[in-house]
Amino acid sequence: MSNGKDANAAENSSKMTLNECLDECMEALDLFLNNHFNESLERLRPRVNESMYHALIYATVLEMQAMMTFQHDDISNAGNTMKSAQEVCQRFRRKSPGLGNKSVGDSLSEVQLHAEVCYAECQLQRAALTFLQDESMVSFIKGGIKVRNSYLIYKELHSFIKSQRFVKGPSHCHLEGGISFGMGAFNLTLSLFPPRILKVLEFAGFSGDKEYGLSLLCDGATAMNLRSMLCALLLLCFYTFLTFILGTGEGDVSEADRLLKPFRLRYPRGAIFLFFAGRIEEIKGNIDEAVALFEDGCKAQQTWKQFHHMCYWELMWCFTYKRSWKMAYFYADLLSQESRWSKAMYVYMKAAYLSMLPEEEARPFGENEVELFRQVPTLKQKIAGKSPPTEKFAIRKARRYKAASPVRLPVPVLEMMYMWNGFSMISKRPELTEGMMQTLVEAERALLESPENEYTVDDRCLIHMLKGLCLKNQGLLQAAEECFNKVCSSEKKIRFDHYLVPNCLVELSLLYIDQGRRDEAIKLLHKAKHNYKEYSMESRTQFRVHAALAKLKADTREEEEDTHL
Repeated sequence: MSNGKDANAAENSSKMTLNECLDECMEALDLFLNNHFNESLERLRPRVNESMYHALIYATVLEMQAMMTFQHDDISNAGNTMKSAQEVCQRFRRKSPGLGNKSVGDSLSEVQLHAEVCYAECQLQRAALTFLQDESMVSFIKGGIKVRNSYLIYKELHSFIKSQRFVKGPSHCHLEGGISFGMGAFNLTLSLFPPRILKVLEFAGFSGDKEYGLSLLCDGATAMNLRSMLCALLLLCFYTFLTFILGTGEGDVSEADRLLKPFRLRYPRGAIFLFFAGRIEEIKGNIDEAVALFEDGCKAQQTWKQFHHMCYWELMWCFTYKRSWKMAYFYADLLSQESRWSKAMYVYMKAAYLSMLPEEEARPFGENEVELFRQVPTLKQKIAGKSPPTEKFAIRKARRYKAASPVRLPVPVLEMMYMWNGFSMISKRPELTEGMMQTLVEAERALLESPENEYTVDDRCLIHMLKGLCLKNQGLLQAAEECFNKVCSSEKKIRFDHYLVPNCLVELSLLYIDQGRRDEAIKLLHKAKHNYKEYSMESRTQFRVHAALAKLKADTREEEEDTHL
């Protein structure tokens, strides 16, 4: 009996009603989206120990900051705050068995239902931070247990509010928004993971239902509730980033555009929304419009420099697509001075841009690419316990500058652009692809004219692969296929860049998908998936293989083992 009393005491001790708490948290989020970040936190801070929603939203804002800075202090601060928020939610929860128990479900008060959803959300966000913090197996499994527990709460809540027994309370829209966010986030993210990784996360036998996840998040984003912003941000990340970095590069920007419109009207100077608007223009191939929006995003606020860094990163790529190497270098330089995400990566990019300039051209700030490339390995760091895969890749590539007379990398910028799926970004702009092709033809000529060395085969294969991508953009599919096949047939001669063959298999399979050659595509994807291990950026390639197979609904053997969430 005393358990019930504790919960009631917690409810009564709160100075504000549930509705008042929700209203104040909505106002705080409003401030946040209007770039008043500190005021938003100030509004929430006084009640973080007594209101579950104040605690949750306060911790969510800190987590968003941590995800932008990648700084260890920010990540552990956000983790501790989220843990405290979870403890606040726990005080409001019913202390008896789950919602599946009929009489328990019926007797849960509205506050207790909200406590369940807030508790599950704290667990979900803590798991996200665990993954961000450390890639070791132990933390993966720890995070996996939190995730699993959180998922089970969402699942029970979801069936309960859909049942005949459930009676809607006054703040039902916020409760439903919370459940849509949780169920949507689970289904969408788990659908992106290859089954092998799901097994490690103790989600063996599950596969998220991507379409279902998207529809739940879309419902959540378009309703007026506390979670609509989180639903919208997750969808915008999915449409404008994840489909490119972990997918096959067909971001549905019309959907992203539609989602963003009401937020742009409501928060015309909101830095977050300016950033996504820029990203959408970039994907459409409207590079100048994208540049203007990212610059605007930087001018819109000065409090959170991390937003600027996100914009600088995109500006660097926008100028890369235009082959404005010095402008791109300028943004890489700004990042290397201001951002702590990956110094090695930024300095590598600075060196890469300088190496694209003609030898006789003066270097900005009198910098020298060979010196910069040599610095890269010394800048290696573990971000909260891990090194980003792109940083490891940059360090590996920079190694050849250690020699007294180094062998130049032929097109380091275009190679890194491929890693971030930049060739699909320029596919709608023939003149940009044409420019890249010109750069590749010049690099190929320079290679032919220079004496052979231990890197020659790898360098030629890299150029073949990148030319293949340009030819695909130009609709010259036969020629593109020949380029990818040249790389695959040189497999035994490649000495360093072992990632080229599995990636060419993926590119070939995507080419076959476009031509309706389904069975050939499936064969190549299975080969890429099973025959290659321990190469650079392997997990990114595996995600793309999974996305291509999912697109073909082809992984039948594994799908039969899986049951939908």
